[in-house]
Amino acid sequence: MKTSPITIPVTVAALAACFMMNVHAADGTLQLSKPPAESIAVNQLVQEWDKVFPGDERVNHQKVVFHNRFGITLAGDLYTPKNQKKGVKLPAIAVAGPYGAVKEQVSGRYAQEMAARGFVTLAFDPACTGESAGEPRNTTSPDLNTEDFLAAVDFLSSMDMVDADKIGILGICGWGGYALNAAAQDPRIKATVAATMYDMSRNMANGYFDNDKKPEDLKQQRLNNRKAISAQRTADYRKGSYQMTGGVPEKITADMPQFVKDYHDFYQTKRGYHPRSFGSTTGATLSSALSFMNMPLLTYSDEIESAVLLIHGEKAYSRYYSEDAFKKLKGDNKELMIIPGAVHTDLYDKMNVIPFDKIDKFYKTSM
Repeated sequence: MKTSPITIPVTVAALAACFMMNVHAADGTLQLSKPPAESIAVNQLVQEWDKVFPGDERVNHQKVVFHNRFGITLAGDLYTPKNQKKGVKLPAIAVAGPYGAVKEQVSGRYAQEMAARGFVTLAFDPACTGESAGEPRNTTSPDLNTEDFLAAVDFLSSMDMVDADKIGILGICGWGGYALNAAAQDPRIKATVAATMYDMSRNMANGYFDNDKKPEDLKQQRLNNRKAISAQRTADYRKGSYQMTGGVPEKITADMPQFVKDYHDFYQTKRGYHPRSFGSTTGATLSSALSFMNMPLLTYSDEIESAVLLIHGEKAYSRYYSEDAFKKLKGDNKELMIIPGAVHTDLYDKMNVIPFDKIDKFYKTSM
């Protein structure tokens, strides 16, 4: 007997019914789940200007805290245009990245410039890094860090000065991949920019330049890495501390790849070094890599309906990440911009290279 497949529409109510089992008290009242109080007060954050870039007189700046759905308090820098008119709601952008950086290095630079152009912007430290809460320190995760972006959208959406229907996100380097994942999840995000994008899940699963590797070799490489990292987890638990991957090398040698030298020139020099950045110091926890290997960030990127702008340097070793991501995107509101002559880290801080005019126009026409 042949039967036809039955399609059952999944509604919010149906999902709620599944998740609400056993959440009633003895008296039948619904027990709501609530986030904990913020574990960090604004006045506990560093108040002096300790960023690697200068302030901008066109912009107001203040420290803020907010929380993600895991209850972790995140620290941020809120930038607003000084010429903002009272009572006028503005479009907003949440900014994060690169992977391993803090808001005082790159995301704040982008956020400050976009605020000067008329946006409310929020540069934040991811959970477990920088001034944000979360333990173990410098732990990363595709789920947790994507959630940090969505939490920033929650926070911006609740602000009186923000037009909640005009919120975008901007991810730099590894946070470009998180940004695409967030845009695929959350239709509140009306426009997404990914600058010098890294697909961290692909990188941790396959290493660099995987287009030139055989599938069977990649599979064996992942298996070997899983065994080694899982063994390290056992060792970590026994000794009560976590093995770190190590940050960007403090010293360079002639035989190092040019892109490693470029990273050094940012993270380990006055240009971009910051003591709270794990890119400049310890690196992430080694065990962080396991979840990335098995949870591809861009699985549903072809379902992003909102506008996306990918920006990458012509000479960047990582350019293939943006090019491959762009091939998967659907719709006529997606764009890939290649910056002539630029390397990966040029899009971290070089104001004459980062295409702010293009980014400005993109957000203003897409939100």
